[in-house]
Amino acid sequence: MFQEQNPAIVVRYELARRIAREAGRTAMGYFRQRDKLVIELKGVQDMVSVADRAVETFVRSQILAAFPDDAVLGEEYGGDRGKADFVWVVDPIDGTACFVNGMFSWCVSVGVVLRGEPVIGVVYDPNADEEFHARAGGGAFCNEAPIRVHPGQTLKDGVLGVGTSFRVGTEDFIPFLERVLLDGGMFIRNGSGALMISYVAAGRLIGYFEPHMNAWDALAGLVLVREAGGATNDFMAGNGLIRGNPMLAGNRKIADRVARHSGLSLTAPEMELC
Repeated sequence: MFQEQNPAIVVRYELARRIAREAGRTAMGYFRQRDKLVIELKGVQDMVSVADRAVETFVRSQILAAFPDDAVLGEEYGGDRGKADFVWVVDPIDGTACFVNGMFSWCVSVGVVLRGEPVIGVVYDPNADEEFHARAGGGAFCNEAPIRVHPGQTLKDGVLGVGTSFRVGTEDFIPFLERVLLDGGMFIRNGSGALMISYVAAGRLIGYFEPHMNAWDALAGLVLVREAGGATNDFMAGNGLIRGNPMLAGNRKIADRVARHSGLSLTAPEMELC
């Protein structure tokens, strides 16, 4: 585990916070003129606009100007981690479908991994002017207020966030939702996985589950949840940085319960709780 005052982490944490806010303001400018955006379809339920690309270009330029030896992995332009110790993992606009359709469930997500360990997470919601941020050993915050995961012990005690996509089949996910409902739970999907995981860290959602997420959607929120006293699966297992993995988050009791409902074994490497 990394020391709270590791200067290499601290300086990147400060930069990640600044970049996320500036990127959010840039994205908001496009959001206010979204009727002029050119939208492309990358796949089923997978949109991209000029805003996504412009924001990621800005974020990359800021990172590499400050730390030219760091690597950047982004949703729109990919990346190669090479031999860099620090890898920045960026989703310029998580929730593009909401963004282009005038809904407020979108955000900027910036995570940082040091030698395979997620150590920084910043998720900025420009619509609410809420910045969720955390670094390894430093706690988790919404703006400047400390945040903690929900203390609930059963699914009846709160609302579960869920996500899915057509990258994975529905044959397991629909039965999972049925089991959640039979257990007295409620669930919500708002279109932005990064934002919903941030809500878990802030205690607004009791937990989160998605059968497969990409690293740029998951890693910032993962740091937030862990630093807010919660548990997650080992997202980095099996080259999760590149291939993605299931994403599970909540307090330990809720994470255990959701894991059982998902049908995924907690003994599988990607589902070991951290």
